[in-house]
Amino acid sequence: PGPRATPTPGSRPAPPGPRPGPPGRTPATGTTAPAQTGTTPPVHTGTTPPVHTGTTPVVNPVEPRSRRWYVVIVGVATVAVLATCGLFSYLLMQDELAGRSGAQADDSAPTEPAPRDISSREVDPQPLTEDEVFPTSEIIINPEEPPYEVLGTQEIADCSAAGADALEELLGELDCSQVVRGTLRSPTGDYLITTGVLNLSTEDEADWAYEELGELIDQGTGRFLGMVAGEGTEPIVLSQTHSGWDYRGHYLIYAVIARSDGTEFSEADNRGVDLIIWDMVEVHLRSGVLEDRATESWPDGDGRPEEAGAGDGAGAGDGAGAGDGAGDSDG
Repeated sequence: PGPRATPTPGSRPAPPGPRPGPPGRTPATGTTAPAQTGTTPPVHTGTTPPVHTGTTPVVNPVEPRSRRWYVVIVGVATVAVLATCGLFSYLLMQDELAGRSGAQADDSAPTEPAPRDISSREVDPQPLTEDEVFPTSEIIINPEEPPYEVLGTQEIADCSAAGADALEELLGELDCSQVVRGTLRSPTGDYLITTGVLNLSTEDEADWAYEELGELIDQGTGRFLGMVAGEGTEPIVLSQTHSGWDYRGHYLIYAVIARSDGTEFSEADNRGVDLIIWDMVEVHLRSGVLEDRATESWPDGDGRPEEAGAGDGAGAGDGAGAGDGAGDSDG
C-alpha cells in the first residue's frame, strides 16, 4: 500500500538545562602562632624554706573538670540519640506515605489494552454487526464540526453487492463472508457517502484485493456501488462517484461518494472529497471500528495477544499515498 500521510508534530521547547548546584565551600583555615621566645627568667636562689611536716590532705584539681566533661558528653550523646530516633521515625513515616501514594497512583493509572490478532477470520471469527460499525445515528469526527448523519445501514452475506461490473466479479471470487455498510450525509449536506467493511478470510487476501481494486478502478472497468437509504439518496447509485479504500487485518474498507444534487464533480469538490475519504476510511473505520477490534478490550472476551501491528495494512487508493485513494467511476 501507498504511504500514509501523518501529521507533523509541533515543535517542543528544549528541556531546561541542569539546575546549577550550590556554591562550593572553602575549608576554614587559620595560622598557628609561633612559640614565644625570650630570656629565661632568672632562677631565684636563697634559703630553702623549711619543710612543714604533718598530714596534708591530697587535693585532686582534675576532679571538678572531669565531672563537667562527663556531663557534657552525656548530654551530647543523649541529644544525638534523640535526634537519630526522630530522624528514623520521620523517614519511616515518609516511606509509608510514599508507598500509599504510589499504590493509589498505580490503581488509578490507566493500562493500555494489549493488541489482538485480526490477521485472519480463523483467529477473529466473530462476525461484524451494524451496531459495531455504525453504533450511533451520527458519526462525529471533529467535535467542533457538524457530524455525519447516518441515513441507513445494512449487513449482507453477498459481498458482490458492494461492486459493479468487474469489481462485482472480483468481490464474488473472494472468500468474503459479509459486508456491513451504511449511507451517510456529509456535514455540509453537499455529498452522499456509502462506506463499509468487507470481511475477507486473511490479511493476504485483503492485501491482494486492495491492489486489484486500484487497477480495476483506474482502468474504469469496475466501481464500488453506493446504497440507497431512502428518498433523496438515489444519486449515490445513479451519479458520478469518487471512491477510496484501504485494509487492516483481514478487513477491506471503502467509501464511495456522490454529490447530493446528482451533478458531476468539479475541481472545487476535490478537497471535500479527499476529506470525506479520510474521515470515513481512515478515521472512522480503520482507526475507530477496527482499532477497537484489534485490542483485547473488545467485548467478545476472546482476545489473543499478538505483536503490535499484526494484520495491519497501510495505504489506500490509487497508489498516490496518504490513505486517500481516488477513482472516478460513472454510474
